[in-house]
Parts: sequence; structure tokens; C-alpha cells
Amino acid sequence: MKTFFYGWYLKCQSDAQTLAMIPAVHQTGQSRTCSIQIITEEEAWTGALPCEAFQRKGKQLSIGANQFGEDGIRLDLHTPELTAVGKLDFGQLTPLRYDIMGPFALVPLMECRHSVYSMRHSVSGTVCVNGEEFSFQNACGYWEGDRGRSFPKEYAWTQCFFDGGSLMLSVADIPLAGIRFTGVIAAVLWRGKEYRLATYLGARAVQIRDGRIRIVQGDMELEVCLLEALARPLKAPVNGDMIRTIHESAVCWASYRFRKAGKTLFEIETERASFEYEYPR
Repeated sequence: MKTFFYGWYLKCQSDAQTLAMIPAVHQTGQSRTCSIQIITEEEAWTGALPCEAFQRKGKQLSIGANQFGEDGIRLDLHTPELTAVGKLDFGQLTPLRYDIMGPFALVPLMECRHSVYSMRHSVSGTVCVNGEEFSFQNACGYWEGDRGRSFPKEYAWTQCFFDGGSLMLSVADIPLAGIRFTGVIAAVLWRGKEYRLATYLGARAVQIRDGRIRIVQGDMELEVCLLEALARPLKAPVNGDMIRTIHESAVCWASYRFRKAGKTLFEIETERASFEYEYPR
């Protein structure tokens, strides 16, 4: 039986609230299961569901009565750990010009592949999670996905909305064909323009230390820094089995600086960033 996992990450954020959802399916040599994880500023929960409930067709994914896709999210989830009910509608998505993995999308046997479906879109609606109401009106949304066998042994990921755009960055230890290297993928939307930094375009991680990451590619430089984490435990795959615990700060203090041709396009510090930092600190 094939070993794999497949999941989406959908984040919804207003000035007051943050809600992220991870619908996923995971298979080991012994079993196949699916789950929906929900992360807020204060808590993280996992609702386990039977594998027969999982269906995906293109950019539409459902787990029983729970639906995720281009139009939005419909939740009707009732498990011993988690009750989540409601509806969130998405506005026009903002996809990248081409696959964030670039030519690596065609390389076989990669441990994990990443997708970005929308860097920013509007979110409106209400969801009730374990008795707490999350209400969004023209809030911001972000949508990405992962598939493969395992999450990288060491990695960092961050996503942030800001006036004029949004960004995502992932830096990871990549095993491939008997070697290991630090892989970089990043996308920055700034005032209607898309900038991309990636290993296949010559990007290098010149610093990964103490929550600070600096990426250089040609005349571009992206620097991010995790200033104060508010991490909640999440489940992550190891050879398709959701047995690893990682930690995500759905909302935390972080700073970002993006420079091009010696000019700082933006430099911000925010308490609304999302961050995972799975390197030694």
C-alpha cells in the first residue's frame, strides 16, 4: 500500500480574529485515515474522520459534509474533540503565475511538495468552533497545500498579510537522490506585483538562526524574524502517519523586510503573522 499524505492549509484573518483549517488524508502501509485540524490564537484541535469520507476533485475537497474549495468553506464537523459549524465565502483568488515548486514539481521521489493556490482573497461569513464564534467581513484569506510522504526534518514557514499585499516563505532541509540541501520557496505580493525567491532561481538562505531567516537572490533580499511565538501543537506526517508534533503560531509577533536593487520596498513589524519554526533555537 502506498505511503503518502495530502492536505490543504486555509487561513482566514481579520483585525480581531484568526482561524486556520487543515483538511487532510494520510496513508501508511497499514491504514488510511483523514482529519481536519483547526488552529486559532488560543487553541488547536484535531477531528479524526473515516477515510471513506475524503473526496477530492481538482480544487474541491470534501470530508463528509465539510467542504473546502475556490468558493469557500462549509463546516459541519462533529467529533468527540471538535465541533465546528458554519460557512465562509471567498472572493476572487490570487494565484501565483506558475507553480511555486518550479521545475522541482517534476522531480520524482521528493519527500514533500508545496502548492500555493491563493496568496490573498477576501473572506466573509461565520463559523462556530467548540462554542466560540469567528465572524469575518471582508477579511483576508490565504490557501496553500502539501503532499508527499513526510514533512521536512527541519524547516521554517511563515505567512503574513499587510497593506499592499502578502507573503509566504518556506525554508527546509531537503533530502534528494542521496544528498541534502536547504531549499527555499518564497512569494511576495507587493502593490500588485509578484516577486519570487526560490532555489531554482538562485535563492540562498544565508542565515537561519534564532528565529531569523535571510534569503538572498540576485538583487533581492528577504529577511524575516520570529520575535515572539505563541505556538500551538499540530500533527504532521512521518511516512504518511500523523505521529509527529510540530508547533504553529497562527498569530505572533514577527518582522519582515524586503529589499530590491538596494532599495527597501517594505519593512514591517506585526503581531498578526503566522509562523512555524522547526529548527533548533
